[in-house]
Amino acid sequence: MISISEEARQKSLNTCITRTDHPDLPAPYRGKVRDVYTLDDRLLGIVVTDRISAFDHVMRQAIPFKGQILNRLSAFGFDQVSDIVPVHVVEVPHPNVTIAKKCDPVPIEVVIRACLTGHAWRTYRSGKRELCGVRLPAGMIEHQKFDTPILTPATKATEGHDEDISEQEILSRNIVAPDLWEQIRTVAFRLFERGSEIASERGLILVDTKYEFGLHNGELTLIDEVHTSDSSRYFYADGYEERLKTRSPQVQLSKEFLREWLIEQGFQGREGDTLPDLPDQFRWSIFKRYCELFETLTGESFTPHPTDRFTEELQEVFERWAIQ
Repeated sequence: MISISEEARQKSLNTCITRTDHPDLPAPYRGKVRDVYTLDDRLLGIVVTDRISAFDHVMRQAIPFKGQILNRLSAFGFDQVSDIVPVHVVEVPHPNVTIAKKCDPVPIEVVIRACLTGHAWRTYRSGKRELCGVRLPAGMIEHQKFDTPILTPATKATEGHDEDISEQEILSRNIVAPDLWEQIRTVAFRLFERGSEIASERGLILVDTKYEFGLHNGELTLIDEVHTSDSSRYFYADGYEERLKTRSPQVQLSKEFLREWLIEQGFQGREGDTLPDLPDQFRWSIFKRYCELFETLTGESFTPHPTDRFTEELQEVFERWAIQ
């Protein structure tokens, strides 16, 4: 974990990258975390900002260096699975930027779960025994592993909440063609198996994750991010079974602790809920969680890239790629 002075810490809290613009390019598509620029008819320039979201809401305060960690961690993840399925990454020319192939996105988030945790647990605790068309066994406890991982898709909302959907609905509503969906689900389980193996080697359990896919020249391609702290949940393997027996909280590396904090503040993204502000101390603790996962998964130390010249660096990167 990096050591940083109080002055530098405060500066980083005040200089987070929350919005980007480029004077010579059309306005980007602004997702919850990423600003996506069209460089030409083949390439996208994806800027990973320091924004953070939960319950489909972007927090008003950002997390120092989160974009750098997320972008670098995703580059690591894509590299680890590129033998399973083509990936959209062309190059990572800057800690916050990925140059990617332009793909036609499949409008489904493919969620694989190994444990009854998070949204799955909240559904189960409410008394329901089915999630996205998957029957859930009786008598399970929070964080317990399923006999085999389950697939629980969600619609990819352009705004507002993503919604659970069953595989049967995906096919009956003609959202994805049957042959393509069969390929997607097969690839998704292979990706989860690979991610679980990598996590296990580093003393972690890959609890659940989401994958997004697109078509590039008709070929199934993995897009967005893979096995990151925004798209995935990890537990420390050491002590998992004992904590499960005593029904103690698992030690995890994910955004779930942010969701839990928001729930404590009375916010779950429901109509009428008031979005709370994130205190600076809490924002810094989130950064440290992201940093911890990066270093644990990659085996590398995280050294922040200075943000002082980010706007100029972004223009230089995009001008170089727009010329190619």
